[in-house]
Amino acid sequence: MTPTAKADAYLAFLQERALPDYRSIPGNISAYILRRQDGEVTHFTTLTYWSSVQAIAAFAGADIALAKYYPEDTDFLIEFEPTVQHCELYS
Repeated sequence: MTPTAKADAYLAFLQERALPDYRSIPGNISAYILRRQDGEVTHFTTLTYWSSVQAIAAFAGADIALAKYYPEDTDFLIEFEPTVQHCELYS
């Protein structure tokens, strides 16, 4: 979550740094940023698809439940979620 005044800058950062980082990892199938404005704050969700748990670990480290942040995130984010959620995808 960011202040809405910083939302455009944060989205640009995510598009320039985070998305290419995700997509550079073998086994990343796709990566998306979801954005929702709610008054004075804007919520961001990163949605990624991976070929395996091992591919996630190549990006996130051994404990794939821990959230990964960039140093620049401190310029934008109001709060830092300590963990992420992983789900299996079925069609």
